[in-house]
Amino acid sequence: MGVLENKARARTFYKYLSKVYDQINPFIWDERMRDEAIAMLDLAPDDRVLDVGCGTGFATEGLLEHVDTVYGLDQSPHQLSKAFEKFGKFGDVRYHLGDAERLPFKDNSFDAVWSSGSIEYWPNPVDALAECRRLTKPGGKVLIVGPDYPNSTVFQKMADAIMLFYDEEEADRMFTEAGFAEFEHHIQQSRPGSPRAITTIAEVPE
Repeated sequence: MGVLENKARARTFYKYLSKVYDQINPFIWDERMRDEAIAMLDLAPDDRVLDVGCGTGFATEGLLEHVDTVYGLDQSPHQLSKAFEKFGKFGDVRYHLGDAERLPFKDNSFDAVWSSGSIEYWPNPVDALAECRRLTKPGGKVLIVGPDYPNSTVFQKMADAIMLFYDEEEADRMFTEAGFAEFEHHIQQSRPGSPRAITTIAEVPE
């Protein structure tokens, strides 16, 4: 387990990263990549969408271009406070402080679940994926964006020491164990040589 796959360490990490997150994020995960991924969900304006690990609201902002209301959940109060500054506490975003492995919603509560830049911090990603499936309506979609496993052996060792990085084979295992039968992976990249994202779109079984 990487050092940031510990919830307490991750919260501390984001306490400081939240101050500069919006300046750093575009070099790894930019608007074009975000919007390409959001298009995979084929959202309607009245769809109920949950953004797991919403952070400062970068993905939330894109989702609000397609739906009327987004439910945003994060375990870091510091990240959520930045989101409050963007959207207000009582606007089109409904905020929840919570844990991806124990989502505080009833079964079949959402038409779609989105999570970008969060799975790498989940100590038990299969449990969290199963939670996403549980609260998504049958036939709905779950979209997860995480860091693709590096090709370089040196970077692989560094990645393994920090947080969860995974390839398509590992993604197959995690989504299958979480109860998904239909899913596909897409590799996204901001620019040549930049870190790659692995984006998985999965359909919740009927």
